[in-house]
Amino acid sequence: MGVLVNKDTKVIVQGITGKQAAFHTRQMLDYGTKIVGGVTPGKAGQEVEGVPVFNTVQEAVEATGATASVIYVPARFAADSIMEGVDAGLELVVCITEHIPVEDMVKVRRYMEGKKTRLIGPNCPGILTTDEAKLGIIPGNIQKKGHVGLVSRSGTLTYEAAFQLMNAGIGVTTAIGIGGDPVKGTDFIDALALFKDDPETKAVLMIGEIGGNAEETAAQWIKENMPDKPVTAFISGRQAPPGKRMGHAGAIISGGKGTAADKIKALNEVGIEVADTVAHIGDTVVETLKKAGIYDECHTC
Repeated sequence: MGVLVNKDTKVIVQGITGKQAAFHTRQMLDYGTKIVGGVTPGKAGQEVEGVPVFNTVQEAVEATGATASVIYVPARFAADSIMEGVDAGLELVVCITEHIPVEDMVKVRRYMEGKKTRLIGPNCPGILTTDEAKLGIIPGNIQKKGHVGLVSRSGTLTYEAAFQLMNAGIGVTTAIGIGGDPVKGTDFIDALALFKDDPETKAVLMIGEIGGNAEETAAQWIKENMPDKPVTAFISGRQAPPGKRMGHAGAIISGGKGTAADKIKALNEVGIEVADTVAHIGDTVVETLKKAGIYDECHTC
């Protein structure tokens, strides 16, 4: 079942005529995603991988009935592309683009207030509901269908975690890469709330990293709102020195806050087991499922 996207979701690709967008359009189509249109201003009437191209998102939505989009456009155009999707009334916009200025995203967040559109990203790998649909760049062959929801700030660790779970016989309902930028559309609590209400999701794996306080806030939310679904976590960046940005724009320890130790402590205090290293993510999920008495329900050979 999963959350947000499924085999019936109609998707348009913003920036579809670009090299990366065309490549990933093929990958998404091969996975079974219902790509019904693409958008590149001035290139209406063309086709990419058999998908018709429109000049605007509004035109694409009116012609195809799409409810979601995925964005592969350069950073300088990305904010406008997100807002164009909002104006067209899309339910979901997934922005893969990285290096979008924080000021641009502040404007986007303000613009989206009161609108129905949900944004995932930017600077993220997207979303994949196993065996149904993917919007973005998450590889489909490293994830099997199952009962664990996956939400991650890190793109690469999204893939690594899903692969470890698959090798351990544990499947995923939906993987959501929320991205590592300090200003984004969907955060941990937003994703956790979706998994809480999804009957197919029996447990959740949350991948965090240094910087900000999203993991600490999520830990408290889990304690207060999701006691019946076990959560496992991993925090990346334990060895990062204070003041040095590590990879993501939001992954920086400043003012003595946002350290891995702080996040691990907050998670442990509400009963969430945190994997010691990247290599232990899958094993830690297995142990959490066994302690919760749902391992047999979630495990498939």
